[in-house]
Amino acid sequence: MIKLNDYKRIVFFTGAGLSAESGIPTYRGRGGLWHEYNYEDYACQRAFDRDPNKVWDFHDKRREMMGATEPNDGHRIIAEVQNKKPGTWIVTQNVDGLHQRAGAIDVIELHGSMWRVRCDTCEVIKDNDEVPLSNRQCTCGTYWRPDIVWFEDPLDGRTVQAAQKAIGDGDLLVSVGTSGVVFPAAQLPQIAVRSGATCVEINPEETAVSAWYQHHLRGKASVMLRGMWEG
Repeated sequence: MIKLNDYKRIVFFTGAGLSAESGIPTYRGRGGLWHEYNYEDYACQRAFDRDPNKVWDFHDKRREMMGATEPNDGHRIIAEVQNKKPGTWIVTQNVDGLHQRAGAIDVIELHGSMWRVRCDTCEVIKDNDEVPLSNRQCTCGTYWRPDIVWFEDPLDGRTVQAAQKAIGDGDLLVSVGTSGVVFPAAQLPQIAVRSGATCVEINPEETAVSAWYQHHLRGKASVMLRGMWEG
């Protein structure tokens, strides 16, 4: 098994499968969120423009669920690696904030955070952990929007550039719980492949991008990470 201590510049690329161990449903896997809900009703700008209160009712429930969960052993191991090996980065597709709650730093959130809101009229972004959100409208009258990337939204260019640099500088990429079907984020590991970094995929099942990785660990994220760190 690949050992984390053998590398100096580690990048963890994390997805919904990591937070599933904390009880947060994945999006497309078995029991995934988008099997139960239609994103066109709850998770795109068009839905928000039609009925912001309906969208906020949905996201308040998601915030309540996420706020009630705790980081799992996988999140804690990654934070521990960061603490012991400065220069370790996390690039995550998750919006739940569990990496930070586990003590992680240097977290690049490709799809934003459920714990921030923004007013596109005033171009203001602020932290907010209220459940439910106490005031859904900015002082200008515009509805606050969750500062997350919805379906049909582009990724933030500066965030993508930061992720590209972190991955390009790494000598080990560990992909944890990503489905490999959410683009353009799913393409980012190719940077590590092209740069010659060692690439490890941790996922219970084969994914659409498994062929990119030299090493595949099939099992629970926390167990596989613990083996790489202490085994």
